[in-house]
Amino acid sequence: MISNLEKYNKDLDTLIDNGQLLLSSMQKECHPNNFEAVVKKKFKTKSNEYIKKIPIFSNKYQDWYSESLITIKQLLPDRMNDFIRLYEKPKTTRKEITHENYTIEDYLNNITVTSSMYGKIVGPESAIPRFKQQLNILKSIKKRFTSTLFDIKQLVQADLFDSELEAAKELVNKGYLRGAGAIAGVVLEKHLAQVCINQGIKIIKKKSSISDFNDKLKGAKTYETPTWRKIQHLGDLRNLCDHKKKRDPNIEDVDELIEGVEKITKTIF
Repeated sequence: MISNLEKYNKDLDTLIDNGQLLLSSMQKECHPNNFEAVVKKKFKTKSNEYIKKIPIFSNKYQDWYSESLITIKQLLPDRMNDFIRLYEKPKTTRKEITHENYTIEDYLNNITVTSSMYGKIVGPESAIPRFKQQLNILKSIKKRFTSTLFDIKQLVQADLFDSELEAAKELVNKGYLRGAGAIAGVVLEKHLAQVCINQGIKIIKKKSSISDFNDKLKGAKTYETPTWRKIQHLGDLRNLCDHKKKRDPNIEDVDELIEGVEKITKTIF
């Protein structure tokens, strides 16, 4: 449990720190003169060192957004749609682009609205408050680590899954391929069952299989067809290890199963 808790904390700290640098990047790009003055006042002799660390926003934002979205989906799912909305342009056509509906996606496309009478109406600086909100949503997760509202059950489960998959790898090294595959299959089944709970998906069938969970999750649009196919394939490999088939599993089958399960448990929540 401790190792996973520490890992989540460390990863979250890194995301927040990178978010702060991205915010500085936006401020630097939109208000270069004011930004430099503020940085020199705050960091004094270390101001140049700080400025060198600031990335180009368009080069690093998408990576930060993707990682943050996964974290929010797992640990603060009720704010996920808010986080997405701050980035994406509205699905419906906007009659006009204003400061109130300007998004981070507009910023990345360098959208500026001007008027012959009034000059510049709205521009990239309007995205700064949106990004600040995204960063604050991410920061709010930090409080859950010290709050009684944070459910550590999944962290305990994640640590257990890690241990079980390590045990499966040991069995592979010793030549016990069926046993290793069976362990990996159980981990996958338990994880998919937990994902169904996380997503509010009801499972009526008492003895549900990997295929049952997989179909339910695809039906709920938790993931797309390529992921569904991958999990179906992993289920087939698990069955190859669990039941007598026309052929026995080989080491490539079991390695693929273990690696696939590791990826699923780390990316789908």
